[in-house]
Amino acid sequence: MAQHTLSVLVENSPGVLARVAGLFARRGYNIDSLAVGPTENPTVSRMTIVLNLEGHALDQVSAQLFKLVNVIGIQEMKSGESYQRELLFVKVKKSNGNEAKIAEIASRFNGRVIDDGSSTVTIEAVGMPKDLEALLSQLKEFGLRELVQSGVIAIESGDVTLAERTLTETGVASSESHSQTEDYQN
Repeated sequence: MAQHTLSVLVENSPGVLARVAGLFARRGYNIDSLAVGPTENPTVSRMTIVLNLEGHALDQVSAQLFKLVNVIGIQEMKSGESYQRELLFVKVKKSNGNEAKIAEIASRFNGRVIDDGSSTVTIEAVGMPKDLEALLSQLKEFGLRELVQSGVIAIESGDVTLAERTLTETGVASSESHSQTEDYQN
């Protein structure tokens, strides 16, 4: 199986997340990472979904997703053609003056200390999931007290937006979606 990152534009309305997650659950697919947030258009949200699938299963999932009434567009974010990042916060146990070493390790992974408490140091890092895994691996020796990670977010490189690509490649977007796309491009 290969890991795939999908960016999905959806109507910003109640129940959309449940319908999308339900589609994956009904087919027995596990979502490795899910991030949902607003776009430049307040009526549209963007989901970034990371999952492990075989090639044919990816095509099936994409087709099924597109059948959902609230889905506007879908694009696979391929490595080398997109930027993908994740946010990490981790509290690391302090002892014997190890704060400088913890901060030095964090800085090697573009992380920084955001809180220096009496018994923990809190690190913030943004990066590729594999880099954040490497950071955590090195911090484990100090003792991880708490960990929270966002889901992966992704954006395609180049000038074309996901909304433009959706309209150009599929031609399926409604005229209402098309006018919304033009509105938030200006």
